[in-house]
Amino acid sequence: MTATPAWTTQKPTALLVLADGTVIEGKGIGATGKVQAEVCFNTALTGYQEILTDPSYLGQIVTFTFPHIGNIGTNDEDIEDLTPAARHGAVGVIFKADITEPSNYRAAKHLDAWLKARGIIGLCGIDTRALTAWIRENGMPNAVIAHDPAGVFDIETLKAEAKAWSGLEGLDLAKVATSGQSYRWTEKPWVWNEGYSTLGETDAAYHVVAVDYGVKRNILRLFAGLNCRVTVVPAQTSAEEVLALRPDGVFLSNGPGDPAATGEYAVPVIKDLLKTEIPVFGICLGHQMLALALGAKTEKMHQGHHGANHPVKDHTTGKVEIVSMNHGFAVDSKSLPQGVEETHISLFDGSNCGLRVDGKPVFSVQHHPEASPGPQDSHYLFRRFLNLIREKKGEPALAER
Repeated sequence: MTATPAWTTQKPTALLVLADGTVIEGKGIGATGKVQAEVCFNTALTGYQEILTDPSYLGQIVTFTFPHIGNIGTNDEDIEDLTPAARHGAVGVIFKADITEPSNYRAAKHLDAWLKARGIIGLCGIDTRALTAWIRENGMPNAVIAHDPAGVFDIETLKAEAKAWSGLEGLDLAKVATSGQSYRWTEKPWVWNEGYSTLGETDAAYHVVAVDYGVKRNILRLFAGLNCRVTVVPAQTSAEEVLALRPDGVFLSNGPGDPAATGEYAVPVIKDLLKTEIPVFGICLGHQMLALALGAKTEKMHQGHHGANHPVKDHTTGKVEIVSMNHGFAVDSKSLPQGVEETHISLFDGSNCGLRVDGKPVFSVQHHPEASPGPQDSHYLFRRFLNLIREKKGEPALAER
């Protein structure tokens, strides 16, 4: 008698249940339990730890299109959220293959153990290429991801929960992702075989106030690397409180959720800041809310932009750069008012990726110039912001590149 192959009798230990009732079975990894979230895909080949700790992914399940994840393990340096104890980042993850055993001199912990510690629910062993194609065709779905080592699931309940979730539209997640208190940032960018260094008190030539809607660490590091003293303030800080800190420049950070929802309290603050001559720079969610404050509109994207290989054109220089992106909402370029110039566009779909205000030291970009992970083509934008500060002080400009 021929024995039954083991794989035919194994029960799935994780499910992805889409709002339309589709059930995808897989092998559970990471934390156990279930969570409602939006499913997106990320095309980056490296940097999975930075991606999963990016606060902009709060409320999302990240499907990695690269098939083998986990080979460099995890460590305490490649983390992008400011409050790891609160675990502000992706809530779920999907891989094609089983987690690869770590093989890297920087590895401190296996990825599966790290996922468990951060409470990230995952599944693997599915055709991620097919799921990605489904998202491209149908858009980013609301879903429930569930992991039970015993393989016991109430599928009808999971279908109902996936269908009932309201999704990211109208959801203000910046108030969840923000640090909740003001503090000073001094850590400078990572250097190979040296790690991170600290900005000295006497080295700080400029003061930047960063409004934290879910800011990434590497953004703050790049400011510190340009000798900027950075004061991080919570998302709901008033304009009066920001101005009382006497900043040389104000930064509007990235973050998760619907910009229109966060804008209910952030836009009035930004409008007041724009009445001054203080330079303002925004990234991602900060870009979207700056646009809202200027009178433009934002819209939900079909599949979003998530990856480290996106071509963007800078109209101010005529150059094309390869950038890191992570957003599911975008500024409607047709809604930009007179006096606001579109500076960057995506060469994938023509969507807006940057703006500046005529006659004022104010600009922003949709993509992530700090990368982490991704190419460093757009690091010049931090020097562009610094030059606005230097110009206001009567100092000569630095070379952008």
